[in-house]
Amino acid sequence: MAMEITNNYSNYATSSTNTKKNAGSTKDSNVTTSTVEMKTSTPGVTRTEQIKTGYSNVNDYSKYLQEKYSYMNTGTTSMQGVPTTVSVSSAFLKKCMNDPEKATYLEENLAALPECASYAVSHAQGTLTSISYKIDANGNITGISSGTNDPDGKIAKENAERKAKEKKAQEEKAAKRREEKKAEEEKAAERRAEKKATEETGKETGEYTVSVTGTDIKAVTQKVIAASLGMFAPTGASFDIKA
Repeated sequence: MAMEITNNYSNYATSSTNTKKNAGSTKDSNVTTSTVEMKTSTPGVTRTEQIKTGYSNVNDYSKYLQEKYSYMNTGTTSMQGVPTTVSVSSAFLKKCMNDPEKATYLEENLAALPECASYAVSHAQGTLTSISYKIDANGNITGISSGTNDPDGKIAKENAERKAKEKKAQEEKAAKRREEKKAEEEKAAERRAEKKATEETGKETGEYTVSVTGTDIKAVTQKVIAASLGMFAPTGASFDIKA
């Protein structure tokens, strides 16, 4: 069972030209960061997002997008436990990288993909075996899904296992972040404790210098010791006692 649905970019461009609002931009070299209003998968609901354009080559633009949407042009990934591929034409990426309107359209759709995959899995008849999305050189989107009624439950089991692995990987990643944060906090606490201990030690100890002048070395020694007993003074303090 396979189903293919195509959505034309030309229809989007006509209907949404006036829906985007550029609330301001900041430039870093040739790359421009713009704040725009994006559509979401929920009709009538928008969200504010920052996008980047002005790239000089497709590779750099692709890297930027893949940092936000790791499933784009990275082969087969897994969404909701179903093997999924998301392909965007390099020709369309070239058009988007210097065109905020096209770039907004592209990112709106890339951002909606996980929710779309969830919808596909929950509403499909039978069991989905694969999902793919292709965006061609003109920005037209083709979605293809394949599935089976899976009478023996094998596909469903495999999908469930993949989904469990996804969840486990996410949990491990979150646990690692928590451990790193805890380690940083512990190091910071140790540094604070060391600093406090140093400050307290500095208050409890000090250095002093006692000077006694005389003609009898024994008397001088006795007076030096006598003067130093119980004496506490800041570093550099000097006491001159004549014999």
